[in-house]
Formats: sequence, C-alpha cells, structure tokens
Amino acid sequence: MENKVVLNEEITFGQGHPFVLLAGPCAIESEERVLRIAERLKEITTALDIPYVFKSSYDKANRSSIDSYRGPGLEAGLKILNKVKEEFEVPVLADVHCTQEVTPASEVLDIMQIPAFLSRQTDLVVAAGASGAVVKVKKGQFLAPWEIDNVVEKIESTGNRRILLTERGASFGYNNLVVDFRSLPRMRETGYPVVFDATHSVQLPGGAGDSSAGEREYVPHLARAAAGVGIDALFMEVHDQPEEALCDGPNMIKIEDLAEILKQVKAIDAIVKELRNR
Repeated sequence: MENKVVLNEEITFGQGHPFVLLAGPCAIESEERVLRIAERLKEITTALDIPYVFKSSYDKANRSSIDSYRGPGLEAGLKILNKVKEEFEVPVLADVHCTQEVTPASEVLDIMQIPAFLSRQTDLVVAAGASGAVVKVKKGQFLAPWEIDNVVEKIESTGNRRILLTERGASFGYNNLVVDFRSLPRMRETGYPVVFDATHSVQLPGGAGDSSAGEREYVPHLARAAAGVGIDALFMEVHDQPEEALCDGPNMIKIEDLAEILKQVKAIDAIVKELRNR
C-alpha cells in the first residue's frame, strides 16, 4: 500500500500528487543571500504552480577538510530559516547531525533531513522520528536500496509514519557516484514517497582533494530520467552564483537555469502519474 505524507494544507507527497520541489543553497552563507534565493525560488515555483519547500543547512558537518565552510551554526541558522518561513510562507528543511540538535531544530524545521552518511545512526534516526516532524532520509551512498527498509523500521518504531526516502547516488569506485534508478521503485515498496536528489547525484566526493567536485551539466538529464521512473519530490541545491558558493558549488545549478529544468520535469511527471493512475 502506498502512503501519502501530508506536510500542510498545500503540500502532500505521494499517491499521485504532483512532485514537490525541495530546493535552496547547500549551506546558509548569509541571511541576505538566503532571503534573496528563497524569494526567487518562490517566484519561480509560484509561476509554474509547483509545491515548494526551502532547503539550506545551518551546519554541514560532513566536509572533506577541517578548513571547509560549514555554515553559521544551529542557533543562528535556525533563526534565518525561521525568517524564510515567515517572510515567504514556505516550509523549510535542513539536516540534523546529532540527537542534541533534534529538539531545537524541530521547533523550526518542517522536514528534518537525515544526511546520507548518517542514515544508519540509530539514535539520530529514532530521535528525528520521535520529534513528530516529517523525516526525510537520504539513502547512504554505501546502502543497497533494500537496506532502507531497516531505516524505515527505526523511524516507524517511534510511531512516526511521515517518512520520505531519497536516492542520491551510490559510490562507484573512488570520487564518483552513479544512480541506479531501480532504487526508486524498490524504495517505494516500503509504502513511502520517494525523492530524487538531482544535484548530489552528480557530486564527485573528495574529487577536488580538499573538497568535492561535481558535474552540474548532468543535473537536467538525471532529473528528467528520475521523473520518468516516478518521483514524489525533486531535491536540488541551487545558487545565484555557484562558482562563488562556499560549499558544493560544482554540483549546484544556477538559479537562472532552474525554471527550464522544472518545466521539463513537470511535463514528464504529469505523463507518468497519468499512466500510473490508469
């Protein structure tokens, strides 16, 4: 049985509903930049009639180097995300990295994201589930699609059934990821909505030595392919000037390119969901 996840009156994941966009810059670089990007994303998604959740991280704890930019931290970052919620009336999403973050984060976040590298951290996954927030799990690069079942069981043990499962590529040798699109229908067998992360899937982890590289030119291709397989949400990191981004710039797309990608994905999504409903 396929479940749906209701976020609010406007946004529902699954059961044939149109895909939801989860998008924003990798990390919070400044309040001014976050608000500028959030405003532009709201304009784009409103014009295209696409449900939208703003994404950015207050702390990127899994970095290549000790010198890598991480973000403003929990307290300052949550204040900025709360300002996004209030000014643009959109839900917000961010990563949580340890159990101590869950309670304060749950006071602001509508969706609590479990990072790929932490998807097997039982205490964190259970704490996120117990918060009552929607829990979005990024399937680890090291996990087979069927191993996500164990993560789902951990969250369900708290009584939480508001779960989203994300494909973001699998490790393929060194400094490379590939997407096995079979993972999307396999993860859907859990009964929960599936998300495709189109930008981290083109990341080259550690590919620049002290940081990750990326191949953003392939993002539109993978996004269209995922929509063809069937998704409930599309996750994308975007930036107004990716070449100047403080983290994950090589795999983030330029915000000026977003509308065209979304138009294509929306068209494919509508066809696929019409076929599934026959």
